[in-house]
Amino acid sequence: MDVAESIATELDDLHADESSPGMAAVARALAKAIDETDAPTAKAVLADKLRPIMSDLRKLAPVETKGDVVDDIAERRAKRRAGADHQSASG
Repeated sequence: MDVAESIATELDDLHADESSPGMAAVARALAKAIDETDAPTAKAVLADKLRPIMSDLRKLAPVETKGDVVDDIAERRAKRRAGADHQSASG
């Protein structure tokens, strides 16, 4: 997997096109430029520019709450309440 593919995958996971489309576009362009050059110095400079952009995008990413312990507890509580309501309605 090349740099552009890796960055594209991470940007998708971060929902970067929704939270910061301009920065996501710059990150894709830098990653593509890294893949297209053979000059080690150019790769280093481009990578140095890409790193803080990706760091900022990670900070801006929406927080995933799916699978959170609090959500699990709330879901179990809702199921118990639904079961109790069903029993009281049918009893």
